[in-house]
Amino acid sequence: MAEKRRAYMANHIPCQLAPSLPLQEDFVYHWKAITHYYIETSDDKAPVTDTNIPSHLEQMLDILVQEENERESGETGPCMEYLLHHKILETLYTLGKADCPPGMKQQVLAFYTKLLGRIRQPLLPHINVHRPVQKLIRLCGEVLATPTENEEIQFLCIVCAKLKQDPYLVNFFLESKLKAMASKESTNVITEDMLKGQDSLATDTGQAIQPEEMPGAAGAEHMEKEDELPQQADDLSFSLDELNVTSSPESSTVCPNQDYNLVNSLLNLTKSPDGRIAVKACEGLMLLVSLPEPAAAKCLTQSTCLCELLTDRLATLYRALPQSLDPLDIETVEAINWGLDSYSHKEDASAFPGKRALISFLSWFDYCDQLIKEAQKIAAVAMAKAVRERFFVDVMEPQLMQTSEIGILTSTALLHRIVRQVTSDVLLQELVYFVLGEHREPETLPNINRHPLRHRLIEHCDHISDEISIMTLRMFEHLLQKPHEHILYNLVLRNLEERNYIEYKPLCQEDKDVVENGQIAGAIDLEEDPLFTDLSPDNTGAQEWLSVSPPVSPEHPKNDGKTEVHKIVNSFLCLVPDEAKSSYHVEGTGYDTYLRDAHRQFRDYCLICLRWEWPGSPRSLEKCNLEASFFEGHFLKVLFDRMGRILDQPYDVNLQVTSVLSKLSLFPHPHIHEYLLDPYINLASGCRSLFSVIVRVVGDLMVRIQRIPDFTPKLLLVRKRLLGLEPEGPVIDHMTLLEGVIVLEEFCKELAAIAFVKYHASSTP
Repeated sequence: MAEKRRAYMANHIPCQLAPSLPLQEDFVYHWKAITHYYIETSDDKAPVTDTNIPSHLEQMLDILVQEENERESGETGPCMEYLLHHKILETLYTLGKADCPPGMKQQVLAFYTKLLGRIRQPLLPHINVHRPVQKLIRLCGEVLATPTENEEIQFLCIVCAKLKQDPYLVNFFLESKLKAMASKESTNVITEDMLKGQDSLATDTGQAIQPEEMPGAAGAEHMEKEDELPQQADDLSFSLDELNVTSSPESSTVCPNQDYNLVNSLLNLTKSPDGRIAVKACEGLMLLVSLPEPAAAKCLTQSTCLCELLTDRLATLYRALPQSLDPLDIETVEAINWGLDSYSHKEDASAFPGKRALISFLSWFDYCDQLIKEAQKIAAVAMAKAVRERFFVDVMEPQLMQTSEIGILTSTALLHRIVRQVTSDVLLQELVYFVLGEHREPETLPNINRHPLRHRLIEHCDHISDEISIMTLRMFEHLLQKPHEHILYNLVLRNLEERNYIEYKPLCQEDKDVVENGQIAGAIDLEEDPLFTDLSPDNTGAQEWLSVSPPVSPEHPKNDGKTEVHKIVNSFLCLVPDEAKSSYHVEGTGYDTYLRDAHRQFRDYCLICLRWEWPGSPRSLEKCNLEASFFEGHFLKVLFDRMGRILDQPYDVNLQVTSVLSKLSLFPHPHIHEYLLDPYINLASGCRSLFSVIVRVVGDLMVRIQRIPDFTPKLLLVRKRLLGLEPEGPVIDHMTLLEGVIVLEEFCKELAAIAFVKYHASSTP
């Protein structure tokens, strides 16, 4: 054989390759040593580490690396040609599968891994490489916690890394069952794409891979008998019987479809009890889902258990959580990173019951989120839909819809955490549609429960339990800050589209006369409002309060910026009467303190809304259907109802209600700005706006103030206690009312600051 080979090389190899001949002889020597072990040995029970096989394999690798380093880039040397031509990888696969001698599987996996990792030239396009690699992939993840797990994951990850470098190679790893799933056209596309690279796919014999050898083509090239040892040349020819090797049957993987075994093997290893192995398997899947090949993405989501595994594990981890978790614990548990889930309960000084389970759930959700974020679009959409259908709807929704207050609180706190944590646009969309539904037409009072979960969550904003109300409001507050246009449109904008909250009538001379008499045109007549029956004309305090609102100019010119913003700012700042104000007694609580925050937040909101192509000015009234009856929508209805009760609600509830309303006011949509921040719009009959709601609250406050002795000193004391400037002392009467007044004053200053900042931004080029 050696003589024949030398003669062949002398006739076919250019003279400059002559120095490589000793390397080839050395390479063949080591391979012969391995094969002769099987022919000559009678003890197949001795571990492989007691033999010279590991050393010979390492020497073969070193020779291949040396050969490549000595040659020009891209050239295939005689040693590599020998390995390919004699199907050495096929033989090694069979030996590894039989694990003969014991431990051989580890050696084979390590050899494959090092070969793919250390050789720079592309090996996977060769049929005598990718075919045995595909077979070896099937052996990985068969049994968990085996001694070969570490080598298995290293091997799978190097294959994934190679596919990441050359994504088209993934088509070699979609087996022929793909044709049953994909259309004929897509199969042809794969074949054509592969054929474009035929030059680089030539085998060592110079023969290009034929279409029937391509994955997805009619031939079943990849499905040949795996136990058939490739024929060896001349003196290296031997059979399995001669090697005393008995091949075990292939064990089935978790999925009935075997189209994408690389994914299936990694999925099995994500269940490994060894956390490092599981994380590496997750990293491998992350690489695979990001490959741009549509056929691979489709196969990944339709012919593997990826979607099922992601969602089933989410469901299992969610169900393992305690029925009752402190919402504060859910909110404040450390920032979760799926790859760093190494929590030790014993080492944690701030441990609480269920913390281990909570971190595991949030870590896996973070992984799902990141996986979908990195995935090719087809795969991302399929995985996100699976999370929505199999986890959000099937598992979370029943928990959110239950009647147990403890259960509602825990499940809402978890939903809040998920809303905060999600970063993938595709998964965010599915989460938004799950919570709010997909409806975009204006709401009517009879149909507000069309999407039961949305209806229930909004109702929970006004729940008998203050804790549930606060948690649900916080969830909506964070939802509003997510970069998805449907959130704001579904909750608010769809009801403001027609601007039918406005009573449209041009100002006539009579209106102008009214304005000149110092009254606001279109303002609510407090004397006719049933809530203000206690306000008598003789009440000088009320008269003084009413006179502080600046009159509107008859033309109400929107383009008169300075005048306009000055009036609007003063309208909000003057809403609360002087005797109900306490901030000017305490340093650092003035209106200007809100300007900085408003500027920063408005800038952030503008960045969120930048790509939504919102109009710069309100829709023309001539194009609006002003005859349609106006309903502010379920969400604003509940917020306005709660705002109307600000003097009778707990301090924490009031803070949260006003926080959500201020976030809404920050959005740079002209209809939102008009409806929430313009005190001068002529409201249509039966309509209310944020300003009109506050006006009613202040009217109620004016009446109540008269009945509370020493109102202002008490108010100042409560403010100082809230700020920590005064120690807690005896209980003060009317504490809820006094705290409500303080929140009201601060909220009006905040709205004034937002109005000013929005004007300033719109007037700056």
